[in-house]
Amino acid sequence: MKKIIAVLFGGQSGEHEVSLVSAQAVIAALDPEKYQVLPVGISKDGRWLAGPGAMPALLATADPARLPASAAAGTHYPEERLDAAEEIAAPTAHGGLDIPTVARLLPPGVDVVFPILHGPMGEDGTVQGLLELAGVAYVGCGVAASAVGMDKPLMKAAFAAAGLPLLPWLLVRRADWQGDPQATYDAIEDALLYPVFVKPANMGSSVGVGKAKDRVGLAQAIAEAARYDRRIVIEQGIPAREIEISVLGNETPTASVPGEVVPSGEWYDYNAKYIDGQSAIHIPALIDATLADRVRALAIQAFLAIDGTGLARVDFLLDKKTGELWINETNTMPGFTPISMYAKLWAASGLSYPDMLDRLIGLALERKCS
Repeated sequence: MKKIIAVLFGGQSGEHEVSLVSAQAVIAALDPEKYQVLPVGISKDGRWLAGPGAMPALLATADPARLPASAAAGTHYPEERLDAAEEIAAPTAHGGLDIPTVARLLPPGVDVVFPILHGPMGEDGTVQGLLELAGVAYVGCGVAASAVGMDKPLMKAAFAAAGLPLLPWLLVRRADWQGDPQATYDAIEDALLYPVFVKPANMGSSVGVGKAKDRVGLAQAIAEAARYDRRIVIEQGIPAREIEISVLGNETPTASVPGEVVPSGEWYDYNAKYIDGQSAIHIPALIDATLADRVRALAIQAFLAIDGTGLARVDFLLDKKTGELWINETNTMPGFTPISMYAKLWAASGLSYPDMLDRLIGLALERKCS
C-alpha cells in the first residue's frame, strides 16, 4: 500500500523561492510506486494551499529575481496536475492560525510530512511543533534541534559546550545598535578584526548576510541584517575554503564524503549559491584523508550537540593560511534543489537521490515510533 507523503513548501521567510525549487525536486524524485504525494504550499501571506495546483499557484507569485537558476515552473508537473489548489487555511486578523484551522491542515491518512521549508516559520521548530501536536511523523529534526539549528547564537553555544572549534564572534541586538550605533561599532572593533561577516541570527541561504571590510561597510551590513532579525551575529572573517558535509540518521548518524564549494564571487552569497550558477563544487573535497575523517567526526559531533535527527548539512571553514578547521554552522533543512550540496554529497557517497528520500521517510517513521 502506498504511503501518503505531504510535501510542505513555500513559507513566509526570505527563503520562500528556494523552498519552491527544493520541493519541485523532491516531488519529482519520490517513487510513484511507493508514495502518493500531497503537495501543500504556504504562501508569503500565510495561506495554506493543498493539491496538485499548490506549486503552480506559488510559483506564479514568486519573485523571479530570487528564483534559483535551476527553477523551471511546471517542469515536474504534467498538464493534468495543474488544476486549482484548494485553500485549506488562511491567516487570522492577527496573522496566525486559529486552533480549529490547525487541526484541519492535514487530511486523515497522511503517513509522513516532508517540511521542505527554509528559514523562520518553517525550519525553526515552529512547524515541527505544529506537527508534533498533530501527532504526525515528519522528516528532519525535532522542535529543539530545529530551533537551535536555526538560531545562530544558540547553535554556537551548543557547539562551544560540545568543545567544537569556533571562530570569535559577537552578538549585537538591533535595539542596542539603533540606540547607540557608534558604541556598537566600537565594541565590534574591540573584539574582532576586519573583515567580519554580519548575519541575521535566524536566517539561511545567505539572506541578509554581508561582509564588512571597514566601519562604513559594517554599518551597511548591520542595517541589512537588521531588516530580518532583532539579533545580529558578527563573525570573524578569515581567508577560508568552504567545506560542507551531509549527515543522515537518528540515534546512530552517519556522514557523507565532504565537499568543497568555490564561490563565483568574493564569498558564497545568495547570488553565488542560487542565481549565477557559476560557483564550482568539488566532490569529494580536495583535502587529505586525515582531514576528511576529522570533518566527518566533527560533523556528527555537531549533529548530536543539537540533538539532531533525520538530516543536517554541516559547514566548515578551512583557513587557507594556517590549515585550521572551524565549524561554521549546521543547516537542519538544507536545500534540495538540483544544485544543492546535501543530495550531491550523498550521491558521491553511494546513496542516490530517490534512495536518500526513502531513507529520510524511513527515519521519520522510526522516530515517530521511538
